[in-house]
Amino acid sequence: MGLFDMFAGKAINQVGNSVKQAVQNAGNKTERIVFDTLPQSYEQFINLPSAAMSTPFQTAAMTVLALCFYPQNSELSLKMLDFLRGPRPLNGADKQFIADRFRAKDYVPRSYFVGATPENDYQPNAPYTVEVSENQYSYEEQGIAKLFISSGGADSPRPIKLRKAKDGKWYLWEQFLLTDIRKPESTNPRA
Repeated sequence: MGLFDMFAGKAINQVGNSVKQAVQNAGNKTERIVFDTLPQSYEQFINLPSAAMSTPFQTAAMTVLALCFYPQNSELSLKMLDFLRGPRPLNGADKQFIADRFRAKDYVPRSYFVGATPENDYQPNAPYTVEVSENQYSYEEQGIAKLFISSGGADSPRPIKLRKAKDGKWYLWEQFLLTDIRKPESTNPRA
C-alpha cells in the first residue's frame, strides 16, 4: 500500500463517517413552544397562534394545554382535544381512556411544561414552555409525524402522533402523554 493509498482510505472513511453522522442527525430538531399565559376559555384556546396547527410541533404543544384543563373542566378539555383532532373527534372509548388516566394523577399533563418537576409538584412558571422533539424516524409514515415531548417526571420523552390533512394542518392522531410518571414530592410520605 502506497503512502497516498493510505491517505485516500482515511479520506474515504472520514467522508463515510460524516455522511453517516449527517443522516443520523437529519430530523433531530427540538422546538420550544412558548405560551405567555394559559387560555381561560375555548375561544382563547382556538385563537392562540399555535392553534393554526401549521406545524406538528404546534399541535403537540396545544395537546398538552388541552390535557391540562381536564382536572378542572373535563368537558372543556375534551372540546379542545376535538378541535385538535379535526375531522376525527374523540369517541366514547377515547373519552373513557382519558378519564381513567386522570384518576388521582392530575399532575401528569403539567409535567410537560419546562421546569415542572416532582420537587415543585409539577407547578410550572410563566411563560409556559413545551419542548417538542423529532428524530430521524419521526416521518417514516406518509403524512404522519411522530414527535416526542419531554416530561419533568420521566426519564424519556413521550411520543405523540400527528397527521397532516389536505387542508395543510397537522391534527392530533394519537397521544401517549398520560402514562405514569414520578409522583409529586408532596405525595411522598417519606419526604
